[in-house]
Amino acid sequence: MENPRVSIVIPVYNEEENIPLLLEGIAQVMDGRTEPWELIIIDDGSTDNSLEVLKTLADKYPPLRIIRFQKNSGQSAGFDAGFKLARAETVVTLDADLQYDPRDIPRLLEGLKDYDVVCGRRRKRLDPWLKRVSTKIANAVRNKLSGENIKDTGCSLKAFKRSFLVNLKMYKGMHRFLPTLLKMQGAKVTEVEVTHLPRKFGRSKYNIRNRLFRSFLDLLFVAWMKKRNLDYKMEVIR
Repeated sequence: MENPRVSIVIPVYNEEENIPLLLEGIAQVMDGRTEPWELIIIDDGSTDNSLEVLKTLADKYPPLRIIRFQKNSGQSAGFDAGFKLARAETVVTLDADLQYDPRDIPRLLEGLKDYDVVCGRRRKRLDPWLKRVSTKIANAVRNKLSGENIKDTGCSLKAFKRSFLVNLKMYKGMHRFLPTLLKMQGAKVTEVEVTHLPRKFGRSKYNIRNRLFRSFLDLLFVAWMKKRNLDYKMEVIR
């Protein structure tokens, strides 16, 4: 297979009903483009038939690569594994819940011509009101404490130049702060509007407890890292 120019990384946890539609939607978009691509799906210790569904679809979608975690390790671990396995110089991330439209991927790739990281910003949230409120609060608190202005930190639809990911040290929960962490490496970051769709199958893996309270300590850690980050430019004279 020709070396890919775009690697799409998706962690999956108990999304057996969504997977066939997810792969079909991505293939329709990417097969219509000129560059070769790969799809890296990390099964995060699913307890349903997600892995079996992926295996049955492997022959239908040659770009598909399947990774299996022995136990549920979280979304940050899934992205980290995908970043390490990605072969392309461009990496795209999204969730497996069908709430993001693969047709937005080309818009993010276009943004990489001028930026190093392109973050999706959901133009109209279609989640239940409690989730929308909790996300709005989380975004505001994260931006306040981290000194950021990203309007939708929870949107997983993002595109990266892989050169900024190869030396990235990930910790649990750090996927929420990728724009900030990569800015600390000198990356230029922007946002583009993307479509948000209602969930058709399965259940959300997040709630008030793990969206707000659990991530608060992570936020304090990132804010400390940003404040203590070494920031200097030097000129070697001889």
